[in-house]
Amino acid sequence: MDPSQLAALAAIHRRGSFDLAAADLHVTPSALSQRLKALEEATGTLLIRRARPCTATDTGLRLIRHFDTLTLLETDLARDLPNLQQAPGTLRIAVNADSLATWIIPALAATPGYLFDLVIDDQDTSQHLLTRGEVVAAITAHPGPLQGCDTIPLGALRYRATASPAFLSRWAPDGPTPDALSRAPSLTFSEKDRLQARWLFRQGGLPETRSIPTHRMASSQAFVDACLAGLGWGMNPDLSVRDHITAGRLMDLSPGQPLDTLLYWQFARLTAPALAPLTAAIRRAAADCLVPATAGAG
Repeated sequence: MDPSQLAALAAIHRRGSFDLAAADLHVTPSALSQRLKALEEATGTLLIRRARPCTATDTGLRLIRHFDTLTLLETDLARDLPNLQQAPGTLRIAVNADSLATWIIPALAATPGYLFDLVIDDQDTSQHLLTRGEVVAAITAHPGPLQGCDTIPLGALRYRATASPAFLSRWAPDGPTPDALSRAPSLTFSEKDRLQARWLFRQGGLPETRSIPTHRMASSQAFVDACLAGLGWGMNPDLSVRDHITAGRLMDLSPGQPLDTLLYWQFARLTAPALAPLTAAIRRAAADCLVPATAGAG
């Protein structure tokens, strides 16, 4: 198959429109449309759903996965054959926001020769991006096994339930009990974020499905800032709040009882050799920042 046609397919799906995809590939929308049409005629099936946004069909996603694999393998080959003129390859990876905010950037910086396209998704749901072929690798909370993929345990990202002293004085004057906190404003990253509910369940047996008042904000830094400002309470990575706790700006609501979330690095087995430098860098960064897995983590 023509690599330029596969590149057109991938760009349309990921940018969501023909115009944006054409701009990325430095071609006209008409030329891009012709490439996609030729690929659909060659495969005999619809590859893109023309809508807003444009999205790939299941067959289209399979071809995008094939294109990503070829690009990654060619980039790896060019590293061993310097005379080959190869532009930096793009690695599309699913990463949870808290890992991005705390420990994974040094691993990316230690892996030159790539451009990174990071898809931010919750660690509890990021695995589906890998199975659909949307990414070549993922930081996930699921240990697998996943067909055709390798899984490497990284350790646990430690979370602490935190709030400001002023917030606790107002909403939990008798102490941060699960009942008091279930009625106080909390912080939620997105509808996929279950960390606050999970912590309340472990503290007092409150059902994880119980609805609690919450502010929604899809930003790891905003979580910390909101806790400092007394807007709500929430689960923050220990790496982000330990200095604030030491200084008394934030309170650990359950000292000695953090919530550890196990993380894994998953990637397609076929691309394992090409991803080896990044995999090694991620394992080093995880060893430096994450805590060893324990029986109670999850």
